[in-house]
Amino acid sequence: MNKIVHIITRLDRGGSAQNTLLTCLALSERYEIILVHGLSLESQMTDWEEQSVDSGIKEAEKRGVKVIGIPSLVRSIDPGQDVRALFSLRRLMIKEKPAIVHTHTSKAGILGRWAAKMAGVPMIVHTPHGHVFYGHFGPLGSRFFLLVERLMASITDRIIALTEAEKRDYIGFSVSNPDRIVTIHSGVEIDRYTKAEVKIEDKKRSVGLKPKGLVVGTVGWLLPIKGPMHLLNAMADVWQSHPEIRLVFVGKGELEEELRAEAFRMEVSERVTFLGWRDDIPEIMQILDIFVLPSLNEGMGRALVEAMAAGKPIVASRVGGILDLVKHGQNGLLVEPGDVSALSLAIRKLLVDKKLRDEMGKRGRIMAQNYSVEKMVRKIDALYSSLYQARISA
Repeated sequence: MNKIVHIITRLDRGGSAQNTLLTCLALSERYEIILVHGLSLESQMTDWEEQSVDSGIKEAEKRGVKVIGIPSLVRSIDPGQDVRALFSLRRLMIKEKPAIVHTHTSKAGILGRWAAKMAGVPMIVHTPHGHVFYGHFGPLGSRFFLLVERLMASITDRIIALTEAEKRDYIGFSVSNPDRIVTIHSGVEIDRYTKAEVKIEDKKRSVGLKPKGLVVGTVGWLLPIKGPMHLLNAMADVWQSHPEIRLVFVGKGELEEELRAEAFRMEVSERVTFLGWRDDIPEIMQILDIFVLPSLNEGMGRALVEAMAAGKPIVASRVGGILDLVKHGQNGLLVEPGDVSALSLAIRKLLVDKKLRDEMGKRGRIMAQNYSVEKMVRKIDALYSSLYQARISA
């Protein structure tokens, strides 16, 4: 029971990677943890981002986590690399003889679980980290992936859903039996956001914003499924009546250049700030007046918890795991995914009502306590223990 191997393709600034690293760090006090990852080249990280990730890895190693990089473990489909990764993982597991293999995200979940089965690992756990059966691939790709996941579920002892909505997906698509699926929300270091102290005007100046005026912002990958272009288009309507409002994008992705070009075409470049990935998100959250997550599909949205902990009102899409976190009219406003007009209307409603913003922010701060790293780790630890007890009792 002492040794557990965690496997993920990319260690970067994304939510699934941060969740996995936090889990390994916290569990290192109770188990012998091995963290296996790819080289994350597809993340196209800047030097600063690589340094940030390296810092996290060094902290993990300092706490006793054994970190192993496998170059062939890539996120995209590559038959040659995938076969090499499969047998590299199998060799590793035969050598290390873990009690549990815990895989994270789709690609690592497929290769890692097969390797674990081939190596005779007693217990296999998988966390998909999102709603993976729609929105990410075309119709044929989604159908193929669904069939693969049904097959993989047959060799998986437990699937960890980040939200109840994700659990319903796995049941509704007949991927796995309900008794093999457990919901464990992704954990966030709540205190970093509730206790962040920052001089708002100075912080705004440091990132190129004017010290006065309201700020709308989002944090996450700049990818089509995250809906950043919908947010920019929604702000076009907002700026008709509130030209002083500033929009901040924190994160990176394939849409960044297109977003910059569209802002230039709309003649609003001076109103839009791109900050890339940052390691001062708790401070950045403090300069936002409204947090927006316009995703077309979302597993959970760790950034929502971070915004809630920072006391920020939320505007988000009524989709996926967001429904677990944002209660319409309580800590935020929900709109249909892709509905630019509704998104704009919700943002404007909060902009003109400071009392409503404050009330939602206070409720969100209280609700965020349910999603701490400590609660996540206790539940994962309990899951591991229950699997072990069930096995020795069988």
